[in-house]
Amino acid sequence: MAGPGPTFPLHRLVWANRHRELEAALHSRQHDIEQEDPRGRTPLELAVSLGNLESVRVLLRHNANVGKESCQGWAVLQEAVSTGDPEMVQVVLQYRDYQRAKQRLAGIPELLNKLRQAPDFYVEMKWEFTSWVPLVSKMCPSDVYRVWKRGESLRVDTSLLGFEHMTWQRGRRSFIFKGQEAGALVMEVDHDRQVVHTETLGLAPPEPEVLLAAMRPSEEHVASRLTSPIVSTHLDTRNVAFERNKCGIWGWRSEKMETVSGYEAKVYSAMNVELVTRTRTEHLSDQDKSRSKGKPSLESRNIGRPIEMSSKVQRFKATLWLSEEHPLSLGDQVTPIIDLMAISNAHFAKLRDFITLRLPPGFPVKIEIPLFHVLNARITFSNLCGCDEPLSSVWVPAPGSAVPASGSPFPCEVDPSVFEVPEGYSVLGAERSEPLRDEDDDLLQFAIQQSLLEAGTEAEQVTVWEALTNTRPGTHPPPRAMAYEEQLQLERALQESLQMSTEPRGPGSPHRTPLAPTPASFEEQLRLALELSSREQEERERRGQQEEEDLQRILRLSLTEH
Repeated sequence: MAGPGPTFPLHRLVWANRHRELEAALHSRQHDIEQEDPRGRTPLELAVSLGNLESVRVLLRHNANVGKESCQGWAVLQEAVSTGDPEMVQVVLQYRDYQRAKQRLAGIPELLNKLRQAPDFYVEMKWEFTSWVPLVSKMCPSDVYRVWKRGESLRVDTSLLGFEHMTWQRGRRSFIFKGQEAGALVMEVDHDRQVVHTETLGLAPPEPEVLLAAMRPSEEHVASRLTSPIVSTHLDTRNVAFERNKCGIWGWRSEKMETVSGYEAKVYSAMNVELVTRTRTEHLSDQDKSRSKGKPSLESRNIGRPIEMSSKVQRFKATLWLSEEHPLSLGDQVTPIIDLMAISNAHFAKLRDFITLRLPPGFPVKIEIPLFHVLNARITFSNLCGCDEPLSSVWVPAPGSAVPASGSPFPCEVDPSVFEVPEGYSVLGAERSEPLRDEDDDLLQFAIQQSLLEAGTEAEQVTVWEALTNTRPGTHPPPRAMAYEEQLQLERALQESLQMSTEPRGPGSPHRTPLAPTPASFEEQLRLALELSSREQEERERRGQQEEEDLQRILRLSLTEH
């Protein structure tokens, strides 16, 4: 196959891996480093797909965009992993994290400046993670993000830090952002250790060499990627449609309204929300492929090794509660906060993807969105300006006071001391001991692996132990004693779930029915738990339908009595 023609000079040099000429061409600044060839590939994408490491290094030194996705939806880093070359993965991963860090540092002052123009407020965002799977449901936590905004200052408090070794990590943290004349001050306050990490953005940005060196991945990180499948998940909202929910029985149905946090809200369903999951394995050894239970199909392409990929599409229904009376502005007050938190928080990133859709009118006082097949997130906004549960740091100005209302329909004053370092805390410099979280976020990985446990043949699933212990194929298992103890805990949780599903519910049955004999394997226990959960759901739906039919019959009788 012939290479690209003369109208694509950088692509032509990449094709032949003439990296010295490529360096000279880029120094001349006469060519567009992001130009796409007829197949939609930039020079960097072409160099990675061809495995031309020297050309890749040159393009990255000249700031070629690592974050761009191909026309097929694959990121440059994912294509680098598909080559199976450790050096390729190391350099692309390093520059990917470096470019993300630069974007983070550059974006925070702009977001704070946007917040400065909006009215001050305090609000609480309650996150509840839910699942219909009994074991997963027991593990799902909740958290309340408390948000203070005054001028260019923002503070977000949280207690849920992440998920690790089958345990939700808890701790009291505050993230404080303070706008300054030529930049922003960012503080991460660890209240448990009484330590504050500070970083000034915009005034004296870190040297590129220093930042790049800090983003160099470990050999273990590179090896784990090369021995794990490439997984791409995204919410496809191109065909999403919003519909008003109905209530009442047939003949008396009306559009549903509910009160959320004191505000009347219209209830909508977002239909046709699809989660697309694609898994590639062409870079794996036969041994690693045997650990990945999927059945990939082979897809040819014009360059590089053929793609081995399996894919699935799952359709969900999201729910929104929208209030047209709520005083908060989604675009001016809430979206900048979600953008800030999404930089390093996976579930905020999912929320941002959803609220950027063209929603029906009103403020989303409550949102329920799917994260993955068995995991949902329900977010509720409440306690606006401390009206439900008063707190000393926030108050509503008395009528006639000199406090400016900033044009807000709901004036609120926030104590400036909440944005200061608490007395007695140690103030340290920026903490760069670990890079920004990406698609390897522990919570995200847990959800991805759980989503693979849907109904189907065992050959199409990851092993139960891999899914439940949050270990990916190719990673080292936990120590034997720890693994044994965790398995015992999980089996006890499953047995408890099974027992709850089989015990009698009538008032005349005080004693529990004995459990059935323990299934032969842990996988069988999980299968049985899922089966029982599905039966319970069917029974609830049947009872609900019966109750509605009974109510309809009663209403008809009441109309005919007179």
